[in-house]
Amino acid sequence: MAIGWKLHGDGKTLAPGEVVAPDERLSWDRTIGLGAQHVVAMFGATFVFPVLMGLNPQLAIMMSGIATIVFLLIVQNKVPSYLGTSASFVGGVAAIRAQGGDSSDVTGAILVAGLALVAVGLVIHFAGAQIVNEILPPAVTGAVVMLIGFNLAPVVADTYWPQDQWVALLVMIFVIVLSVAVGGFIGRIAIFLGLVFGYLVSWLFDQVFGQITAFNAGTGEVDTHWRVVWDSVESASWIGFPDKTMVGPDGLEVAGWHAPTFSAAFILLVLPSVIALVAENAGHVKAVSEMTGADLDPVLGRAIAGDGVGTVLASAVGGSPTTTYAENIGVMAATRVYSTAAYFVAAIVAILFGLCPKFGALVSSVPGGVLGGITVVLYGMVGLLGAKIWIESKVDFGNPINLVPLAAGLIVAIGNVSLKVTDDFSLSGIALGTIIAVAGWHLARAVAPAHLKEQLKASRV
Repeated sequence: MAIGWKLHGDGKTLAPGEVVAPDERLSWDRTIGLGAQHVVAMFGATFVFPVLMGLNPQLAIMMSGIATIVFLLIVQNKVPSYLGTSASFVGGVAAIRAQGGDSSDVTGAILVAGLALVAVGLVIHFAGAQIVNEILPPAVTGAVVMLIGFNLAPVVADTYWPQDQWVALLVMIFVIVLSVAVGGFIGRIAIFLGLVFGYLVSWLFDQVFGQITAFNAGTGEVDTHWRVVWDSVESASWIGFPDKTMVGPDGLEVAGWHAPTFSAAFILLVLPSVIALVAENAGHVKAVSEMTGADLDPVLGRAIAGDGVGTVLASAVGGSPTTTYAENIGVMAATRVYSTAAYFVAAIVAILFGLCPKFGALVSSVPGGVLGGITVVLYGMVGLLGAKIWIESKVDFGNPINLVPLAAGLIVAIGNVSLKVTDDFSLSGIALGTIIAVAGWHLARAVAPAHLKEQLKASRV
């Protein structure tokens, strides 16, 4: 595909009701400015989630830029989107690490999930977009998205919040207030600004109160330490590629680029995330279609496959999984500019950030208490996106076909219920909950009496 954009009007102004289409652009100075806005919009979540998964944020930012360019080429410039780090994998990755897996196991499992997403995209491309609702109706996708988010509640309670409860509380309040009271573009980057605020508060607390005695995620013990430690930031270079994954003198892994390894047990823990990614991508394409007035159903399969390819490319070198970003939809809605040229600019800027080790070290040194305040909001938001899917699709929970299997799947996932299959293999948490939600829903529909099936069909019209 030849890359090129038509200049929209005079390239400077938009008349009321006008939009800049994906294959159009404004003047290059305005396009570069819009690209910078997209970088800021995706920035916070794109580097927070790699940190939460124990992966290298510098590498994640670099690969997100590369994945975005590949995605735009696969969708033939028809779907404007930035591929930032996916939150849907955080729960599965936490489960892998809890079972003794390292970063290679994590990225190997994510890579296979990416391949599965490519396969799903190809099926949708050739079978048609309607197949998504047949196999994964909104009732099921909403449940899977919800259980992925809420399964992470113990991670907040046990790992991040205890590191500095007062900083966590202040950051949480800051993000809530900024998101709601300010709104607009500032509200959409509340997570990023919350990180900056938390950094400043942590530094201030160090100066005023001295060291804190609390849980230290680095050592896994309660000890006395500074909240902000910048030794790695000061020693890092300004320009260079991310380092290779190494084990430090303290025996702790320092994530960097690495080759993935593969384990069937670990792969099963992240495969449910594919369902969430299908829902996310379908929602993104639908939103862009509604805002631009273009029929994008024919490229839905390409978009899903493109996200899968991005995830495969990123995880193949140790990066984090990708997904289309709702934050950037907000920027497009506010500016009415859907030009993919702005996304190419954003991708190039992200790649440049990925060539700055000092930036990566700065992100990796975010104090645990700050992450506590951020994750309590982010994980809850991921879970409530499932409820949003239910509400927008008017899922009928008066029908036991929806109510019973999904209720069971949610409790199994959120409570981390385990099912021991053999001495060496068990299913638990997100994986088991997803299987129950998906298979249980289809089983319930198959055995339900005719009037419940008719009720279900009527609610899905």
